[in-house]
Amino acid sequence: MKLINTLRDIWKIEELKQKLILTLGLIAVYRFMAQVPLPGIDPLQLASLKSQTSTGLLGLLNAFTGGAFSRASIMALGIMPYISASIVVQLMGIAVPYLQKLQKDGESGRKKITQITRWLTIGITLVQAPTYITAIKTSFGLPEQAFLVPGGAFWFSSIILLTAGTVFAMWLGERITDKGVGNGISLLITVGILARFPSAFVQELVAKTSNAGAGGFMMILLEIFVWFVVILLTVLLVTAVRKIAVQYARRTVVGDIKDVAGARQYIPLKLNAAGVMPIIFAQAIMFLPVALARKYPMLSELQDIHGLWYNVLFAVLIIVFSYFYTAITIPTNKMADDLKRSGGFIPGIKPGSDTAERLDSVLSRITFPGSLFLAALSILPAIAYQFGVQQSWAMFYGGTSLIIMVGVAIDTIQQINSYLLNSHYDGLMKTGTSRKALK
Repeated sequence: MKLINTLRDIWKIEELKQKLILTLGLIAVYRFMAQVPLPGIDPLQLASLKSQTSTGLLGLLNAFTGGAFSRASIMALGIMPYISASIVVQLMGIAVPYLQKLQKDGESGRKKITQITRWLTIGITLVQAPTYITAIKTSFGLPEQAFLVPGGAFWFSSIILLTAGTVFAMWLGERITDKGVGNGISLLITVGILARFPSAFVQELVAKTSNAGAGGFMMILLEIFVWFVVILLTVLLVTAVRKIAVQYARRTVVGDIKDVAGARQYIPLKLNAAGVMPIIFAQAIMFLPVALARKYPMLSELQDIHGLWYNVLFAVLIIVFSYFYTAITIPTNKMADDLKRSGGFIPGIKPGSDTAERLDSVLSRITFPGSLFLAALSILPAIAYQFGVQQSWAMFYGGTSLIIMVGVAIDTIQQINSYLLNSHYDGLMKTGTSRKALK
């Protein structure tokens, strides 16, 4: 009943309703475009491409594009070049003085960084598009009759369309962020992942019920229960924070136009401040040992993404990158300086460098369990696969996919809740009086 009332309240807020309609409409456009194959390719001849991209790292990339990668769609590269460009710009911000200056210039600097990211996205796509076309022509075993347009015409048109598809996906994501609800880029990735959820579950259901020794419906129920537990643990990982008490000697309360002495607030340091970035970095690095394993037989065990040594190395890389990415994205020195300028201090700690050391020490301590939790969550799909779960369904048991879905769901719900709180005193709470009723 409460859910129905909440949905009714959402629909009553005109601005929120328009944002939701726009968001769903742009997502529908993205999903429609993902079904359109490149001109010059026979979609009926893509069976080998789909089989090659159903497992391993290519399977993960295919999941992020909602299956567009395996369909040779004009959206085959999806939003991933934009993600790569964003990561590159963020890392360059550490070493490039010009980007550091832009980061400090506020809104104008942010717009320039966004423009740089867009141009870099086009550059990355122009590199990845020929690589993708070469792969589908040589590495994935597509028959010659699959290519209806031979020669340079196919290459030129495909590169242009793949680049245009990525730019269009980037535009859709930015429009959702600006005019819709939630983070548009993350929503497009999440929708792509969820697009494969029904088929993955049906495959697992058929596999468990058709085989007498697979456990039947009881095993399916057990898997669903474990899946919900993993989701709850992921929510805890995404939302967990360590609050650092901050004391203010004097704070101005604007509403009452007066000074309040002894006001106390908190600095929330997230347990997993790096988000999914350590997993993305680790997966990018894991392409190297997989490639080396093909050349050196002694490393052959690294080719199995469900194997022991692959996942041990993968988990170690995630822990390392968790510390690395947290260090470059959480500027404890700047936080300490801002705190000092605003008249705040951590009780018992001197303002300035001592405060920065204190924040850095706490952040290092909480990053360790957070990175371990993130690493464990990332290798859960491989563990589920070892227990007989189909790979397509095991992917939803952890890793990048689940963390992105949970993070996007929480962010979107928080944005919707903020609109509800603007119309009701207690938003989603059971009691409270609507503002309209008070007028």
